[in-house]
Amino acid sequence: MGTYFRRERQNHLSDIIQILPDAVANQIAAGEVVQRPASVVKELLENSVDAGANSIQLILKDSGKALIQVIDNGKGMSYNDARMSFERHATSKIRKSEDLFSLVTKGFRGEALASIAAVAQVEMKTRRAEDEIGTLVMVEGSKVRSHEITTQAVGSQILVKNLFYNVPARRQFLKSDAIELKHSIDEFQRVALTHPDIEFIFYHDGAELFHLPIAPLRQRIVHVFSSRYSDKLVPVDEHTDVLGVSGFIGKPEIAKKTRGEQFFFINRRFIRNAYLQHAVISAFDDVLHTGLFPLFLLYIEIDPSEIDINIHPTKTEIKFKDDRLVYAIVHAAVKRALGRFSIAPSMDFDQENGIQMPPPSARAVPAEPRVNVDLSFNPFGKPYERSAEIQQWFQKRDSHIPNNDWKELYTIADHPRVETLKLSTETEIRPFQVMRRFILSEMDNNVLWLIDQQRAHERILFEEMITHTSSEDLHGQTLLFPVLIELTKAEFSIFNEIKSALDEAGFVADHFGGTTIQVTTVPSMIHSSDIQSSVQTILQSVKEDRAVGSGVREKAIWSIAQSGSIKYGQLLTVPEMVDLVKRLMNCKEPAIGRNKKVVMRTITTDELNLILG
Repeated sequence: MGTYFRRERQNHLSDIIQILPDAVANQIAAGEVVQRPASVVKELLENSVDAGANSIQLILKDSGKALIQVIDNGKGMSYNDARMSFERHATSKIRKSEDLFSLVTKGFRGEALASIAAVAQVEMKTRRAEDEIGTLVMVEGSKVRSHEITTQAVGSQILVKNLFYNVPARRQFLKSDAIELKHSIDEFQRVALTHPDIEFIFYHDGAELFHLPIAPLRQRIVHVFSSRYSDKLVPVDEHTDVLGVSGFIGKPEIAKKTRGEQFFFINRRFIRNAYLQHAVISAFDDVLHTGLFPLFLLYIEIDPSEIDINIHPTKTEIKFKDDRLVYAIVHAAVKRALGRFSIAPSMDFDQENGIQMPPPSARAVPAEPRVNVDLSFNPFGKPYERSAEIQQWFQKRDSHIPNNDWKELYTIADHPRVETLKLSTETEIRPFQVMRRFILSEMDNNVLWLIDQQRAHERILFEEMITHTSSEDLHGQTLLFPVLIELTKAEFSIFNEIKSALDEAGFVADHFGGTTIQVTTVPSMIHSSDIQSSVQTILQSVKEDRAVGSGVREKAIWSIAQSGSIKYGQLLTVPEMVDLVKRLMNCKEPAIGRNKKVVMRTITTDELNLILG
């Protein structure tokens, strides 16, 4: 018996599993909820909305790194509730597990304040209308420093100071002030767009960025983004027994080359869903050119029991019980809105003036059509079996094709698909265009080169600009008349971040007033009529790249190259294709494009035989 207890005691001394202290557990939980200042902005704004406020102020300093403050006129909390709100798993929304499947509020997670207080210094003042005095709670690193009564207006105000002060490793991973501010603006806009019945005011470093009065949804969208959208919004309003879809889509003329303002809200909560996004974009197939993306803000109302919103910590991804049915309804709602406002093409297609014909007379007898056929032509025959006329055509064509022996076309380092390829000075290039998107060129007797024309031109322009900006000899074209462009608040924030990189690349613009910029110089590849769309494409492209930070210069130059590049659908002549191929082969990395996409690849005879069987 004594031996047994000695063995158990030895085993106990070697145990390695322990219960974490609350402070450490709260910091780990905070990693799911608080990733950056924008995470705090989202949680605090949603709490204020759930508190029934009709006026909310957001105040940031140093993009939220130094201070995040939210002030609302909601219902406030009692003395005890104010203290309990900082406990883990504390919530006023859930009493049993079934409640998770019928939630329509936002701040129900029960982790937000506890997680925020674990990585920041938090001060909360709150008061209910029925109370004469308010409550002050101060928490620092999960430890309550003060819990007392104080004077306070009805509602709540929460200050979050020195975010990640006790987790320096997390603070080091934050991006630049402009990028962090952009993320906070994104979260602010999502909440504001969901609640046009609430006044929102946003200050940053003492400057007012947004003042959004209570207004109808259309006006709220215009206030959030730009006045240029005021007459470009098409309403969507469809209701079925399954769900309701309402909101607005943008007219084709404000579509962008990159995904811009595209929002889904399920039961007044912002979500991301690639499946639904496809439903909307496919509805625009007949009215938008390839490569353009429409604006849309769609609000879907559905029974909460038909969705699962708890599959992601930030609750921005959801699952539907019947994805296909939701897809079909959303697609049909957008399609119907386009048709209702005469945006989608009608069945009576416009005719060319040159082919309009008068209606035939009732007594007219149609003439028998005559077809001239070359009876001597044999598509499977040898050249001498063709007619003289067709034989002459082939001889004329073949006379333009050199019959020289091929020299060494390219050098291969390790991988023939992605490594640098160089053309010999004597190399002949015989290209032709496929689908107005690809260039197919036979470069020797056994290999074809398949090149994406837009990606290839982007790579060429990028390397040329990188080289010129490094040697400081890149000069843009000065505009005779400067172009004024009104940006959204988010776009203006990004502009300030990348301004120096734009200047280096020959795209010179300065602040003109408000969120308007004045463009005075543009790179030579940007046409004067495309300046506004190019600027917005560049800014949107940078916005979508979450890893911008230290590579902002390269990102800006890539975006300029994208704006000035040859586009899909553009018809190229043979000399233009030859020039494009030669310039591509002189690039350092001709096979790798923007965002590591493949620019070109080779196709061997063996691969063609495999395809054809």
